[in-house]
Amino acid sequence: MVEPSTEQLAACCASRRWIAAVAGRPYADLAALRAASRRALDGLDWADVEEALAAHPRIGDRPARGSREARWSRGEQAGAAGAGADVQDALVAGNRAYEERFGHVFLIRASGRSALEMLAALRERLGNDPAAERDAVRRELAEIVDLRLARMTEEDE
Repeated sequence: MVEPSTEQLAACCASRRWIAAVAGRPYADLAALRAASRRALDGLDWADVEEALAAHPRIGDRPARGSREARWSRGEQAGAAGAGADVQDALVAGNRAYEERFGHVFLIRASGRSALEMLAALRERLGNDPAAERDAVRRELAEIVDLRLARMTEEDE
């Protein structure tokens, strides 16, 4: 049985609407929790997604220590941490261009991806129109939330 608290859920996704939709009930297992999460994510309007995005650091940034979410972000971005200065500089420039174009942080499931893979995805997604990019952001957010829900349940066992 899995019954996450609102605090635990907030580390997985900072959208208050998502938290309210998922919190307050037990789930038979991680699969049931993920299914409820997916339904809640699918129901978010763009302002709710932007609220979730606001809690994510830029790729290449090192969030301050302390919270579970910050610890997870550092681990998820390990592939960017060891990149050379040229790749780090390109990520900074790409992040800036992305934010100017789309008005929010570039979101990607960083776990398991190298800095070069993330940079290539950033450059590719800069060519998206706003609607296609919103779809990409929603997919990436769902992947990140799924990973974090699994981490949450593993850590709390």
